[in-house]
Amino acid sequence: MAPGEQPESGRRVRLGVMGGTFDPIHHGHLVAASEVAARFDLDEVVFVPTGEPWQKSGRRVSPPEHRYLMTVIATASNPRFTVSRVDIDRPGPTYTIDTLRDLRRLRPEADLYFITGADAMEQIVSWKDVDELWELAHFVGVTRPGHELHDLGRKDVSLLEVPAMAISSTDCRTRVAVSDPVWYLVPDGVVQYIAKYGLYLTEEHDGTRPSKDGRRGQDNHGEAGSAAAAAR
Repeated sequence: MAPGEQPESGRRVRLGVMGGTFDPIHHGHLVAASEVAARFDLDEVVFVPTGEPWQKSGRRVSPPEHRYLMTVIATASNPRFTVSRVDIDRPGPTYTIDTLRDLRRLRPEADLYFITGADAMEQIVSWKDVDELWELAHFVGVTRPGHELHDLGRKDVSLLEVPAMAISSTDCRTRVAVSDPVWYLVPDGVVQYIAKYGLYLTEEHDGTRPSKDGRRGQDNHGEAGSAAAAAR
């Protein structure tokens, strides 16, 4: 089924929402989305690169346009994967409540399944407007094998073990910074994109972004970046 189409059965569309920094996106993200889609019979998974961070102010994050384009490249081969700019284009810090409100408005025909790290699920219960979060989406927490899963006792929360979650964006950035390969950790096209724009060569990143004509240009926002969904 193509994204946006109604299922033939007449049931409501099941839309997975994979929010994150995606700095860079890696195979762990893609496998997690695929596993959740299979487990919950999702019709589509929309990846939502986060806009301005509210919890990751301690480190610089790549400009949003870089992270958006890497996500587009990584998901292009799967017809059920799409990418949304709702968080990147919204001014101010990104909060999950705003992401889900926007997607509910844009996709009123869909039931939302928000995919995040299982370790973040225990934090979510303390978030502002948490009751509305439960109403907006079913939450799916994914984790690596061997990580203890704590039952939150809510019927609108599910936990799922995903082997490839052992890959982390932090490790990928570190490997690039010391000239170690990241092939097979991130999609091939993303590896080439990172090399083309010189991302992660230093701990602070290089602060450049692609311009409309494809050339590199200085990022005027400096600290522009995002917070992963699991750290919102």
